[in-house]
Amino acid sequence: MEGQSMSLLGKMMAVIGISVVAGLIVHVRDPLDSILGGGYPELWRKAGLAGAPARAVACIFAGVSLLAMGWLYRLLFAPLELLRTPDEVGYIAEDGRSRAQAANEVRRRRKTGELPPVYPNGWYRVLDSHMLERGDVKNVTVLGEQVAVFRGTEGKAYVVDAYCPHLGANLAVGGRVVGQSIECPFHGWQFRGEDGKCVRIPYAEKVPEFAKVRCWRSMETNGQVLVWFHCDGEEPGWTVPEQGEITRGEWVYRGRTEHFINAHIEEIPENAADIAHLAHLHTPGIVSGVDLRYTNSKTWEFVRHDWKVQWEAESEPTKHCSQMLVKHALTVFGRHWPLLDMDVVARQVGPGVVFLLFDHSFLGRGVIMHCVTPVEPLLQCVSHTIFYQSNIPPLVPKFILRAECIQFERDVMIWNNKKYISKPLLVKEDSAIQKHRRWFSQFYSDNSPRLHYQHNTLDF
Repeated sequence: MEGQSMSLLGKMMAVIGISVVAGLIVHVRDPLDSILGGGYPELWRKAGLAGAPARAVACIFAGVSLLAMGWLYRLLFAPLELLRTPDEVGYIAEDGRSRAQAANEVRRRRKTGELPPVYPNGWYRVLDSHMLERGDVKNVTVLGEQVAVFRGTEGKAYVVDAYCPHLGANLAVGGRVVGQSIECPFHGWQFRGEDGKCVRIPYAEKVPEFAKVRCWRSMETNGQVLVWFHCDGEEPGWTVPEQGEITRGEWVYRGRTEHFINAHIEEIPENAADIAHLAHLHTPGIVSGVDLRYTNSKTWEFVRHDWKVQWEAESEPTKHCSQMLVKHALTVFGRHWPLLDMDVVARQVGPGVVFLLFDHSFLGRGVIMHCVTPVEPLLQCVSHTIFYQSNIPPLVPKFILRAECIQFERDVMIWNNKKYISKPLLVKEDSAIQKHRRWFSQFYSDNSPRLHYQHNTLDF
């Protein structure tokens, strides 16, 4: 509802702006009429150019005004959305190569190391709820599989295998929603979202009992559609908790970022326990950017972030959760700015979902939903979706999300180029990393899929 209100407000502003500008252009009086004593040269009048200079200026002014209004609206009201392509962040393009060429070369030549299983058991985000209207169908790749995500006419979201068991057409490419079912675009077979069973074949007298498509167990909470994966087909032993403020509408959607990481999934959450990297990688101010070759430039060293971090695994009955407690402070020219101090609780739920909870006496409260979903064995889709107090100006959460994005992209440059070390050389101060690996191992089973070979032909 909040997004619809903002969209309606934007349309109203555009209509009012265009109406005012059109009125100005139609009724504008050229000052040259007065300066020239009420007369243009006769040739100008015969050619219909009387008043043209003033109208031209008015048109230019109107265009600039509309652009400024659009920019101001996006800055103040529209959600921030930064969607990065797989080769856009984390690679260094040199010697005339494009970023895509640099990314493909890294993927081909990098040593992967001795990897853990590639798909841990757990809940994973498929897409955000606002991206799926009633009757919509989306084609998504998760855990090496193509799935069709659709929302029935009653509003419930369903996730099924994308390929029709009849002759293999992709249900999400041209398929349509019929009630609570999805219809194949090839022959019109209809599959029920609840259990995947085929309920109609338009040219057949009877639907075979065994005609069905695989249905993924899914849930929708906190403005996201999630699916459950377990290599042995076991039912969920836990769920992703509901954030009450989002459900009640107290916290509203303010934007999201999306990145694709060329690494094993475990590398990403392990950052929470790698306390030492914060002081080295994330101390330089966000004004110094994301390219690690320049983040320690003396030009920007007057802005520094200070971090105090603690990571702990939770015990039963929430042993599938862990917490990172973060205390952040900002110094500018060596002076501490207490107003920008912020405490963050990062609670990880399973292998793929993290709640980054913000609570500030002045800047308000909110959450960033940090979600990691394997696309394929060594390619992760990472999204950050922010919900914030509805009575706080949107500029505040958008700034927080942008700052988080800058810090995160520094990590992306590491992940995209590093090798996984199964037996790392650690010192005493790195003990939390080993604790995290032991904690994360609970999401693997004996039959969890492993990477036996690396695809060398997938180019961005």
